[in-house]
Amino acid sequence: MKTAVITVASRARAEHLERQRRVLAEVATDIVRVEAWLDASPPDGIPDADTLTLHVPPGPHGMRVGEGRNRAAAAAVSAGAELLVFLDVDCLPGADLLPAYRDAARAHPDAILAGAVTYLASVQRPGSASDLPFLVRPHRARPALEPGATRTASREEYDLFWSLSFAVTPATWDRIGGFHPGYEGYGAEDTDLAWTARAADVEMRWVGGADAFHQWHPVSSPPWQHLDDILRNGATFHARWGSWPMGGWLEAFAAAGAIEQRDDAWVRSRA
Repeated sequence: MKTAVITVASRARAEHLERQRRVLAEVATDIVRVEAWLDASPPDGIPDADTLTLHVPPGPHGMRVGEGRNRAAAAAVSAGAELLVFLDVDCLPGADLLPAYRDAARAHPDAILAGAVTYLASVQRPGSASDLPFLVRPHRARPALEPGATRTASREEYDLFWSLSFAVTPATWDRIGGFHPGYEGYGAEDTDLAWTARAADVEMRWVGGADAFHQWHPVSSPPWQHLDDILRNGATFHARWGSWPMGGWLEAFAAAGAIEQRDDAWVRSRA
């Protein structure tokens, strides 16, 4: 099963991308590698001859993560990929990630497949794939199955979908229609994709053994630097689906007095 590994990248995550490249080279051979760069200018230097490199510049409101993934998927399919594996630039692939996704895709070609993600601590900087098995500690908010096991997600569990690590066949990708292009900057495109899949009766399956490892970087909770993106993208999601995503963050912003609810909308609070 010819497999593409798709990553959206930027200079801000250059160190994480280099580590991902090294680990991916250890665990994978004969793959279609696609990197979509989201900065305003193309990546520096001469592209790797073994990598399909795309440039998807930002829109008026920020980086177009979903559109970058859409274009990368199209390039992968044109290159003959039979399985699309989306791996966030912050994520390292475990040795069994690709085999687990391939096995699950053979058994469930009509499903969107989601593996577990371990969030690494700041002091955990694995240098090779051989370090990763000792670091497995899947995020507790999402199912983590035994290697080789898969399980159908409940309708409520579609809200747990992350685009950090997932896989899908080209036919199922076409059925979903990819990421909605209306999201720019931070937030909501993941949940929108999952809800689009659910609305199209595309099964989501949790996949055991497809472990990815999220490299540490500083974060804030709630993410204040993304407040305006969250309000704008949340409004786009509400217009499409009739509800607001990222409810925990919205409530935290509201508790701090930064935003307020007016009718069905969340907006910045009046001064």
